[in-house]
Amino acid sequence: MDLGEAMNVPELYRGLFDDAAVFPPGDLPLAEAVPAHLAHRAAPYAAAVGPLLAPVDKLAELALLAPEFPIVVTVPTGRLADALKAAAGLPLAGVEYVAGEDVRAAVAELDALLPDGVGAAVEVPRAVPPDALDALAGTRYRAKYRTGGLSFAAFPSVAELAGFQVACAERELPYKCTAGLHNAVRHTDLGTGYEHHGFLNVLLAAGSSDREQATELLAERDGARLATAVQSLTEHQIARIRSAFTAFGTCSIAEPLEDLARLGLLENS
Repeated sequence: MDLGEAMNVPELYRGLFDDAAVFPPGDLPLAEAVPAHLAHRAAPYAAAVGPLLAPVDKLAELALLAPEFPIVVTVPTGRLADALKAAAGLPLAGVEYVAGEDVRAAVAELDALLPDGVGAAVEVPRAVPPDALDALAGTRYRAKYRTGGLSFAAFPSVAELAGFQVACAERELPYKCTAGLHNAVRHTDLGTGYEHHGFLNVLLAAGSSDREQATELLAERDGARLATAVQSLTEHQIARIRSAFTAFGTCSIAEPLEDLARLGLLENS
């Protein structure tokens, strides 16, 4: 399938792929990432593309490029006020804030400082204590969870990720994921040996409130089986899945789309 041709983007993937091109392992310079993001937003697959993600330390450089599309800023613990000040004048759609150990304090800080209309995803610790999710439940904020990184230890097991997803489902807490989800199907990276989660696996598991079932879905490595499961989803199930799993950051927009096309899950219009 040619990604340059007109296509129908199914509801399951709309706004799913946040553009994390400037983060590892992509590490694209902002001067290249901004025009590349503009091209994504004008492409036939634009409906699948979320906002451009940028680290707080790049905001001064970003301001010089004067982007006119939504920006989400990633912010370390304790730097929220500085980040919001640095983002003045930018089309800020949201922040992704590292909560640290005290999620309730992070929520209070967001409540006090975040402007109306600006969303937030709060990154919780990998070994998520229940009270961390309790602190987010019922707020206007999403949870954020790391599903990979640059080391073997950065990748949670299927049981660990399933536990997080089901705990969020029990609290009706939406979440996004970041890192390691470039491909649709769970696999072992031949270069590193790291076990990567597949974003189709995560989508399907997001529709389950049963930990054992979610674990099985996350562990599935057969792309054809996953594609069949996706194609059998009802509109209600798709809405439930996407109200739970809202997006993930990917340094490549094309790679996940190409995976969907290979599995027969994208069609030209």
